[in-house]
Amino acid sequence: MTALAPYKPHYGTNQVVTPAAASAAITIGKGDKSIRVCNSGAAIGYFRTGIAADGTVTATAADVPVLAGGVLIIEKPQDHDTLAYISATGTTFQIASGEGGI
Repeated sequence: MTALAPYKPHYGTNQVVTPAAASAAITIGKGDKSIRVCNSGAAIGYFRTGIAADGTVTATAADVPVLAGGVLIIEKPQDHDTLAYISATGTTFQIASGEGGI
């Protein structure tokens, strides 16, 4: 299982986004196994992954939280190609795809 391996980023995939009160989404690496989300802002934010072809991927405060100053690596289904994000008070996420993660 790749989740037990050190995180190996796919260089050039990092995206900087600013979550706000309305959910927004970006395209992420289809076929990549992991997503790293760094919250370099001062507020909590939330995200979820999904498949664009299934319809709109929308994040809510019930999804995966990333605390202010926190970093989270999740294993995602390889066919997920979209990441939605939201923050009630605004923050900054840096999102990169890759393999593995502890």
